Amino acid sequence: MKVLVDTDVWSAALRHKRRPENESTRSELATLVEDGRVALIGPIRQELLSSLKERAQFDRLREHLRAFPDTEVTIDDYEEAASFFNRCRAKGIQGSNTDFLICAIAVRNGLSIFTMDDDFKHFARVLPIVLHLPSA
Repeated sequence: MKVLVDTDVWSAALRHKRRPENESTRSELATLVEDGRVALIGPIRQELLSSLKERAQFDRLREHLRAFPDTEVTIDDYEEAASFFNRCRAKGIQGSNTDFLICAIAVRNGLSIFTMDDDFKHFARVLPIVLHLPSA
């Protein structure tokens, strides 16, 4: 199964300062990349590139990310994301528009979601998403 990798996972893996608590995340992402199982969407690409202050870093990361074509985002995805938002809100669960878009795209494409954001655990109680857990 392909895995939609969230911004926080990419950020943890790409940081220059390596933190021991991120090592399993970094290792799992490397395995997914090697296996050709990484899925990426435009909004995540934009979030990653928007976080860089220096043009050289921006250019380098842009080139690396171009190895991963974007999974298409459709009108149905935006509508389903809004539906997911409403379903979760009715249960007292809050999230960002981008998070619900990630959920909608993952469901439509049969992707699991690799994230460090605990909000997705709450979404999974209401939505038909599959969370990717790093191998032990």
